[in-house]
Amino acid sequence: MNNHQILEIIENLKGRRNYEEKKASKLGFNSLYAYIENKILKAKEAEAAKILEQSAPKEEVIEEKKPEKKKSCSCC
Repeated sequence: MNNHQILEIIENLKGRRNYEEKKASKLGFNSLYAYIENKILKAKEAEAAKILEQSAPKEEVIEEKKPEKKKSCSCC
């Protein structure tokens, strides 16, 4: 328990602390600290994936147009 950022988040929970503790135990975490550490890790991974997605070249999609049917009479 030496990560200052996680301890600061726990201190700032105030009224939501009980809710977060229940959620952490429901998800199988041993402590609130481990739960918040996991949340931060997931957020960093999602951010990294988003950056990679943006930097990857996008493939251009070429749409093929269907030829129009020729009409046999001028009234249609």
